[in-house]
Amino acid sequence: MAGPDDIGGRKADHLDLCATDEVAYRDRTTLLEHVRLVHQSLPDLALDDVDTSVELLGKTLRAPIVIAGMTGGTERAGEVNRSLAVIAQKRGYAFGLGSQRAMERSPDTAWTYRVREHAPDVLLFGNVGVVQAREWETSVVRELVQAIGADALCLHMNPAMELIQPGGDRDFRGGTETFARLVRELGVPVIAKETGNGVSTETACKLYDAGVRVVDVSGAGGTSWVGVETLRAEGDAHELGRALWDWGIPTAASVHLVTQSGMTAIATGGIRTGHDVARALALGATAAGIARHVYMALQDGGTAAAERLLDGIERELRAVMLLSGARTIAELKRAPRVITGELRAWMGL
Repeated sequence: MAGPDDIGGRKADHLDLCATDEVAYRDRTTLLEHVRLVHQSLPDLALDDVDTSVELLGKTLRAPIVIAGMTGGTERAGEVNRSLAVIAQKRGYAFGLGSQRAMERSPDTAWTYRVREHAPDVLLFGNVGVVQAREWETSVVRELVQAIGADALCLHMNPAMELIQPGGDRDFRGGTETFARLVRELGVPVIAKETGNGVSTETACKLYDAGVRVVDVSGAGGTSWVGVETLRAEGDAHELGRALWDWGIPTAASVHLVTQSGMTAIATGGIRTGHDVARALALGATAAGIARHVYMALQDGGTAAAERLLDGIERELRAVMLLSGARTIAELKRAPRVITGELRAWMGL
């Protein structure tokens, strides 16, 4: 495993670990299974009538899907980013890059993040950590965004992951002020992005007051980034990671809490199927993000396998929309549903 100061090595470790299900949450789910859309026997729709397009940050996506940020900083990461960006361009999705911290430290890695020439029309998200951005002038962050031609910046929050990561951050002061400064000064939209542990009402309110209007919830139930770092850690950090592996707010709950706070939610964290996408949208999300499972398909069978996975997700989403009587995403958000189990408590029902 890579040492604490070897960012490129850490990124390679992450890719290796995320190519398997070993880093999934163990006992906690997304709670999306507790959203039951109501079957409509008379939808009065043709399947061809179903429109999955949605607007996000001023751009129209053909389907409400984001290939979420994963990697960058190494040759292998650059190949992954190019391949996935081409898929996003072809399918009319949004695409997110992994943390650009490596790019700031080593400008020679910038090419691994530069996908614009392969995806000229895609809604593209840059990515930096709020702890790193706290220490940088706004001009430094702006240069990272402009260098890759990003439409928006994901400013990620990852305290649980950092507590386990060898050499990780331990000082998380000033985060809210950093969001407010970049919203005010950056010049492109700032998306608040969690990294697998979800977003609470309290955090959502802080973000809203700081001027943030879009949140990538990255909730519990998918990839545990605490788990990823636990598998890289030793000694006390390893033991702490084992204890906190399933820490977090489930994706479904996070979507509800963020949208109730008045913001646009991107539902990432454990999204595997078109039914998952539909349930997240029914809870109020505008789009759903998929990361590890697209990457796993790409690793297993190349671009063709990744596209087959996404074909299936879109096909299932369209079917669920028709069977729910929803022609558009807006109608799906209003479609009858039943909320069961633990999710009812999170929603205050």
